[in-house]
Amino acid sequence: MSLVEPTAAVPVTSWVDDGDGVIDVLDVLALSAFVSGRQPHARTRRLTNLRKDATLLPEGAAVLREAVDDQDRSTLAAGEGWTLRATRWHHSRNGSVTVTAVDAELADRILASAVDGAEEVPPPADDAVPIGFWHSAQHGPRRRERRIGAPDWTEIRGNYAAKTAEAIDRLMGLEAESVNGRLLLLHGPPGTGKTTLLRALARRWRNWCQVDCVLDPERLFAEPAYLMDTALGVDGDDEGGRRWRLLLLEDCDELVRGEAKQATGQALSRLLNLTDGLLGQGRDVLVAITTNEDLAKLHPAVVRPGRCLAQLHVAPLPFDEAAAWLETSGVSPAGIGPDGATLAELYELRDGGPRVSVTADQPAGVGMYL
Repeated sequence: MSLVEPTAAVPVTSWVDDGDGVIDVLDVLALSAFVSGRQPHARTRRLTNLRKDATLLPEGAAVLREAVDDQDRSTLAAGEGWTLRATRWHHSRNGSVTVTAVDAELADRILASAVDGAEEVPPPADDAVPIGFWHSAQHGPRRRERRIGAPDWTEIRGNYAAKTAEAIDRLMGLEAESVNGRLLLLHGPPGTGKTTLLRALARRWRNWCQVDCVLDPERLFAEPAYLMDTALGVDGDDEGGRRWRLLLLEDCDELVRGEAKQATGQALSRLLNLTDGLLGQGRDVLVAITTNEDLAKLHPAVVRPGRCLAQLHVAPLPFDEAAAWLETSGVSPAGIGPDGATLAELYELRDGGPRVSVTADQPAGVGMYL
């Protein structure tokens, strides 16, 4: 059986219109040798924390095209038997390099030369953890990684009610081998420290768990391709062994409340499939959801036994514990109500200072500006 060159079997044609920019044209030119089969080997490397002086070009490269717009800077270069496209994104220090070449060894060598020393390695910091931030963009889902300050659990344990802190102790001590359940549910009033708790968890688990924050969770479960990328996408950290991924979905009340099935359609079903369905079995994925809803109002499928790795009610500190928290800072507990106080309220009482606000003396009359 003879092999047929793909371009002969299915001719490839490219065209541009007034909706395309100069970088779109450059992208077409960069792949023309690969599409035609003249350079059948392609390699791509995505880069973060790019140095300002990094050219992303190997020595001796001939620059054929350069295109710059408000979003990107893209360069097309070539050499004997290879073509390279390098892109830098203005809104971040990230970029990518794609090389096509006549053979695999040449493609690997040119790519390695182009990206050598291009990334700036941040200094190690015990109080910072790498966290990825996902969002849906025009050309598909994107992930950008940032190092985020994260407190050690021992430093903030006193910010949580004693009963809650005891449960968190067990959660902080988990290892990859002891994970039982895929969903972490943090519920409680605003200002109780749920986000700070998740940052501390990212620090404790960083040796075995990659943490990604999804900025638009409503689109995550509405778009299957977006869900597949975040659950099964590239993380580059699996070479050292089993590594879990923790997806953070903050303030997802509408996704997990009792009427979620009717209100969000397939979103709840896809969340459940990610935690213990086929999609979840294909990858070591944990999902952490924060919500202000009361546990009794959550959908029963979300809180059923076996699904949750942890259900944490992050409540305000009771009066006695809140008073003790303030007294350690030399502040009178006179401002605490009988039901206690949230962490945000305690910090406001401790740090003092008048709140900048304006209140209306009387309701606005008809015809007045809003």
